[in-house]
Amino acid sequence: MKEGGLDPPYQSRCSWQADRPASQYSNEMEQPSFDPGLTQKFSGRLRRFINKDGSFNVRRQGATWRATHPYLHLINMSWPSFLATVFAAYLGVNTLFAVAYFMVGIDQIHGAEAPTALERFMNVFFFSAQTLSTVGYGAMSPHGLAANSLSALEAMLGLMGFALATGLLFGRVSRPSARIGFSEQMVIAPYQDGRSLQFRIVNERTNSLMELEAKVMLMTVEGSGAESKRIYKVLNLERPSVYFFPLTWTIVHPIGPESPLYGKTAADLEKGQAEVLILVKGYDDTFSQTVLARYSYRYDEIVWGAQFTPAFHVDEEGDLILEIDKVGELAAVDPMA
Repeated sequence: MKEGGLDPPYQSRCSWQADRPASQYSNEMEQPSFDPGLTQKFSGRLRRFINKDGSFNVRRQGATWRATHPYLHLINMSWPSFLATVFAAYLGVNTLFAVAYFMVGIDQIHGAEAPTALERFMNVFFFSAQTLSTVGYGAMSPHGLAANSLSALEAMLGLMGFALATGLLFGRVSRPSARIGFSEQMVIAPYQDGRSLQFRIVNERTNSLMELEAKVMLMTVEGSGAESKRIYKVLNLERPSVYFFPLTWTIVHPIGPESPLYGKTAADLEKGQAEVLILVKGYDDTFSQTVLARYSYRYDEIVWGAQFTPAFHVDEEGDLILEIDKVGELAAVDPMA
């Protein structure tokens, strides 16, 4: 049984290629000027193009304030940063209005009187929190035009603020996302009568993914000095897609005479600053959404003379047991065996 579930026919191609003849697609990809959108210009030694978290290793500079979109920033930031930002905004607004109530006068907030200034400030702070959230326990209430105006303004801001926070929270949890785990390393392993480049992926979540497609290309730096440029070449896969993805999927690029890796050594890949760029696309049946995952392997993340060990087995009851933590486990082999 091959990993990855039932396979489509060997000659099947990814759906994003289906509307174009295979020869046209292949010829275009083999042109020296082919650029997937990562530029062919070379200036200096790049750490990597795609980071381990799937983001591009690109820092944006020189953008005007109009290019800054708070919504996108809040949607894309990490969960700890998002929760910290919401809490800081909540605390900041409450503190701001507490200072305003304190400046208006404690006598305009019924029930906020206290012996010390600190206690009076804390009372108006919690009154601000009750007003912002429109709770209003009744122990404290505004009196006078200034205090009532401030509380009305704060209540309106509270309704808008919580609606915005709710929208952001929904946007974060409902956006398409995938937790596809990649093996920590690629391997050069025996394949039929030759060798192959392999890596393995697994769905780390319990949601159902299907119709997975993989696209892999090799980036190398060729030339020297001002003549240096990045060259991109698509790596043909043994199986570019699978119907189902309940187990692991070992993605294999056979290294034949037509492969850009044919005859290459580890030293050749290091000299060319090789990086294997990967795009995985699938359909999330749980949320009815298309999900994407990006990853890359540098030349120093390729193990020569190894193969992946099985990551699943059948238990006594006849059920398949998938061990996600073993997706990257390797065993040494003769690469030319």
